Amino acid sequence: MRFIKLTLPLILAFAFGMLGVAVQYAAHPLAADVKGTVALWIRIVGGVAILLGVYNLLRLHVMKVARREAGWGYSGFFFLGFLVVVGTVVYNGGQWFWRPFVPAGAFSQLYTHLFEPAGATMFALLGFFIVSAAARSFRARSFEATLLLGAAIIVMLGRAPLGELITGYFPGATEWIMAVPNTAAKRGVLLGVCLGTIGMSLRIMFGVERSWLGGQS
Repeated sequence: MRFIKLTLPLILAFAFGMLGVAVQYAAHPLAADVKGTVALWIRIVGGVAILLGVYNLLRLHVMKVARREAGWGYSGFFFLGFLVVVGTVVYNGGQWFWRPFVPAGAFSQLYTHLFEPAGATMFALLGFFIVSAAARSFRARSFEATLLLGAAIIVMLGRAPLGELITGYFPGATEWIMAVPNTAAKRGVLLGVCLGTIGMSLRIMFGVERSWLGGQS
């Protein structure tokens, strides 16, 4: 039992990790075929993971309703939305789900006229929280904070028509800030993320990091 729960997952993680590294850097034509096969299996595993996620979400809301937890009434809206969306996908504009997808069907209408406006509303509300957080954070208490505040003011004026009316230098300064300092900082962050990902991958492959085994040690 310990072999199945601990040793076998570690062996598979190491084997597939080394396989991914090998096919990524090998120049042999067989590597391209293996890479395509692995990519196909990743899609299959991802599809199964989505099904497990849907099952877990349904189970979570069913348990919330059964236990009458706080906010359990909102689970009814979840079930309603879930049934409506799944129903429109299965119906598929009268072609049913085993036929080709109908772009102008009910699912597309729901996505265009309900999901997209709801997402836009959420991000619009998020903008107010960002402005509120920026007003508290962008205070010239240090030299770095002063630079951040000044760059933020220049970028905001450069993106707004008012800044161009004040002076034509704001749009050019904004483009320079976005193209030079912002790009350099973004690349530094991405480089750090990549190095962290490589380090975590090596820890998983060699069995140093085992939290993904569900507490097994």
